[in-house]
Amino acid sequence: MTKERKVVITGMGVVAATGVGKKAFWDGMSQGKNYVDRITLYDPSPYPSQVAAEIKNFNPADHIEVQEVKRCHRQTPYAIAATQEALLDAGFNPKKLSDKESEEIGIIFGTAAGGLGFAEQQIKMLYEDGIRKMSPFTTTGTFVGMTSSDISLFFGIRGISVVVSTGCTSANDAVGYALNYIRSGMSDILISGGSEACITPAIVGSFARCGAVSTKWNHDPKRASRPFNIDRDGFVMGEGGWVFVMEELEHARKRGAKIYGEVAGYGATCDAYHKTAPEPTGRELCRAIKLALQDAQTNQGDVDYISLHGTSTVLNDKTESTGIKLCFGDQAYSIPASSFKSMIGHPQGASGAAGIVLSALSMENNFLTPTINYENPDPECDLDYIPNKGREKKLRNIVCNSIGFGSKNSIIILKKLGA
Repeated sequence: MTKERKVVITGMGVVAATGVGKKAFWDGMSQGKNYVDRITLYDPSPYPSQVAAEIKNFNPADHIEVQEVKRCHRQTPYAIAATQEALLDAGFNPKKLSDKESEEIGIIFGTAAGGLGFAEQQIKMLYEDGIRKMSPFTTTGTFVGMTSSDISLFFGIRGISVVVSTGCTSANDAVGYALNYIRSGMSDILISGGSEACITPAIVGSFARCGAVSTKWNHDPKRASRPFNIDRDGFVMGEGGWVFVMEELEHARKRGAKIYGEVAGYGATCDAYHKTAPEPTGRELCRAIKLALQDAQTNQGDVDYISLHGTSTVLNDKTESTGIKLCFGDQAYSIPASSFKSMIGHPQGASGAAGIVLSALSMENNFLTPTINYENPDPECDLDYIPNKGREKKLRNIVCNSIGFGSKNSIIILKKLGA
């Protein structure tokens, strides 16, 4: 593998609780708006956790054929709509890719649950109404690997089509694999990112059963996602699609493409500690950050900002803060770091993609988005979390954290090109 082949982001697309499009995403995040509310996708009253950050005013039929809407879960149209925007942003015509473009472009995509929500619907139908009422597309609609295939089918993309599913680190890992795939010379251009739609009774309910989601703020949903507060009690479920075009630098320059920044490094480790709890010293998170910085040929002292995993769970926030202090020492206290999940909840396997898109936009605008709902600081979480209001800052090197169940740590380094 040669690191002379630099990889850059040339297009981005978003479907989120903020609305459709990267502009709506940036406007909402930079202004510190809160998109968490009581669940409306189903009646949440029988369940312990009743809040989420839903996508509203999104009609899947505006993006895919009506018959296809019935054959898949919500995360698929999120992925397709975000991919369409990313391709347009990168200078392609998504409605008519050339034969050369169709063969040249590939997909390495991240999702944790994939079509699990579709499976939930169909299993309910099976037991209530019998097998004949089940969709004949249950197999394809629930298959995690179908997410990249659906994107390929919709746009006629004939390059590699792969889904990475490693839990909450799925999108970061997909980007890391895409980075090395392009570096290796196996491709010049890939679509990456992630999509997720986990706001369902069974999925939210299962996280409630294992004590991971917030259950104490049903009476006050806007305050439920509160990373690094002493009174946090779990994450709030989010959903959406965040997609970007990753491209070899010279290939992008020949096309005259806009360049948002360089995807410069990737590091991943496993705590090998517990199915759900992070290893409390944060040593493997620290090692993953150091591996990513080494891969990016970036010094620890040059880090300008950390995009935090910051889920608002009791253990994750503490361990992530501890791991950052272990990694950076006294410097940790002078590196601004924030959690977008305070505003749009935790979109599971797509969360890394959300963080990367937001970091690239932060770099473009020289502005850091805040951690909102920061009211009662946890003494053990004592970093600069950019409380409640964003701030201006020139950015050159960004660490994007992603941490997941199964003891996984995944880090992406974004750099301003030429930094």
